Amino acid sequence: MNDDEVQPAGSEASDLDAAKLNRWAEALSGIARTGLGFTKSSYEVERYEEIIAIAADIAAEVDTLDVAAGKLDAAMAHTAQQVEAHWVSSIGDRTAGYVTPKVAIGAVVGDESGRILLIQRSDSGVWLYPTGWADVGYSPSEVAVKEVAEETGIECEVERLIGVFDGLRAGFSRTPLYSLVFLCRAVGGSLQAHPQECLDVGWFDRDNLPEPLANFELWGEHAFAAINGGDTEVFFDRPRPDVWRTAADSGQ
Repeated sequence: MNDDEVQPAGSEASDLDAAKLNRWAEALSGIARTGLGFTKSSYEVERYEEIIAIAADIAAEVDTLDVAAGKLDAAMAHTAQQVEAHWVSSIGDRTAGYVTPKVAIGAVVGDESGRILLIQRSDSGVWLYPTGWADVGYSPSEVAVKEVAEETGIECEVERLIGVFDGLRAGFSRTPLYSLVFLCRAVGGSLQAHPQECLDVGWFDRDNLPEPLANFELWGEHAFAAINGGDTEVFFDRPRPDVWRTAADSGQ
């Protein structure tokens, strides 16, 4: 996964504004790129291309806000023209062009002492449970086992699904993605951080967690409850009465 996929949680108002803008830009771009994949109307092509250009302006503003907030190096910021060119290059034909979120697979691995297995990501420096993109030819649970072994050296068995959430909605990601999180149990192996993907790896108690830790408020208590045998349900995003406005925006 890239460095725009897991971000430390922020508390500044500009962080919230940037997250909103990014979500709107990605949604507008997805609608327009999907439309371009299906339409045969020259009139609609022009309108969709204009929407992509506007969305690219919004996305470039997100980078500007993140640079100002110290969350993004100025050298990594993209211009609207660069964003637009990237989106246009991804347009496919009909079904292949239907834009959907990517799928990420996470693994909450516990040991006999109730500790959780965490990695320090080399792309961002934040700590998180092992996670990676879904691979073609593997089931989601198989990806979980593979990612844990590759990133940490630990062998594990999958017990059950404990979470399904939208990364954009949660502020967990700048890339549109759905994350499937599995509860796993360590059964062997030894700690060995992946040389390219991880800066460090380790087992941690609830009261001795490393920093910076990515979005613990989203998944942390749920993860430890599951590790310690709690009767936890599968966490998922509840439907909102108004998808495009927050409760604060709509007065709810």
